[in-house]
Amino acid sequence: MKVLIAGANGSTGRLAIEKAIEQGYQPIAMIRDPKQADELEHKGAQTVIADLEGDVSEAVQQADAVIFAAGSGSSTGDDKTIAIDQDGAIKLIDAAKKHNVKKIVMLSSIGTDAPERAPEEMKLYLRSKAVADEYLRNAEIPYTIVRPGALSDDEGSGKIAASKSVNPEGSIPREDVAEVLVACLSEPSTQNQTFEIISGDRSISEAIQSIM
Repeated sequence: MKVLIAGANGSTGRLAIEKAIEQGYQPIAMIRDPKQADELEHKGAQTVIADLEGDVSEAVQQADAVIFAAGSGSSTGDDKTIAIDQDGAIKLIDAAKKHNVKKIVMLSSIGTDAPERAPEEMKLYLRSKAVADEYLRNAEIPYTIVRPGALSDDEGSGKIAASKSVNPEGSIPREDVAEVLVACLSEPSTQNQTFEIISGDRSISEAIQSIM
């Protein structure tokens, strides 16, 4: 299965490439800058040049599934947050549906259900994620929405807690998040589900199998 990874040059996206290869998938790294291609191809990914603020239809043409791991980043302004996390996600969903992609796995965030309760600097980001999540749920395409707690760069433990609602103060290594995103491509229990994850005491496969 060929899996398009949006945000492939980001920290979580790069890990998703590695996990996809480990699990037998063929990752297609969606990147904006051609200079990033050599390194990602060296990791074993095919690359495609596309921008979430532009036309993404060609990027999805070869893909059987999509992982959306893109993000505007904390150093960008409100306009970029809306353009990438909300409008870019919607654009990719529309393109995936048009080209009969079989599954979309969306990287979202804990707190998306109640952006108004978040710190002021997080409200717009979470509102943008909420709009994208809701659009995906109504897009009539198989999906999984994964909402992790605070992300860390620690080494993954392979142990998580996964539920419709977990401790919002919890955190999780990006490596474990990437593994969850890839595992959701084929795990039936995650089909058309939205759930939260943080570090925990159950194996990733066991935790996500109990989502339904």
